[in-house]
Amino acid sequence: MKKLVIVLGFISAILAVILAVTPLSKIAYIPGVVALIIGILAINLSKEKKDSKKSIQLIFLLTIIALVVTTYKSVFNTAEVGNTEELQEKENESEEEAIEELNDLELDEVDFE
Repeated sequence: MKKLVIVLGFISAILAVILAVTPLSKIAYIPGVVALIIGILAINLSKEKKDSKKSIQLIFLLTIIALVVTTYKSVFNTAEVGNTEELQEKENESEEEAIEELNDLELDEVDFE
C-alpha cells in the first residue's frame, strides 16, 4: 500500500512540475494538491512502519516547487491586450475583400428541381 501511495505521489508531483513550467500552469494546482494529500497519507503510512522518508520528502519538495512556480506565474504574468483598432481594421478589410470577391463571382442559375 505504501509503495502504491508513493508512486502515485511521484506521478502527481512530477505532473504538477511539468504543468507548472508550461503555459498550462493554472492547471498545475490540481495535481499539486493531490500530491500534497498523497504525501500526507504516505507520511501516516510510514509512521506505522518506521521506514525511510526520503522519497516522501522528495514528493513534498517537487510539489512545493510546482506550487511556487505556478503561483509566481499567476501573480507576475499579466495578459496584455494589444492594439485592437488594428485588428478591427484588418477584420473590416478582409470582410470587404470577401464581399468584393463574392460579387465578382459569376454564378450560373441552378435549377433545384
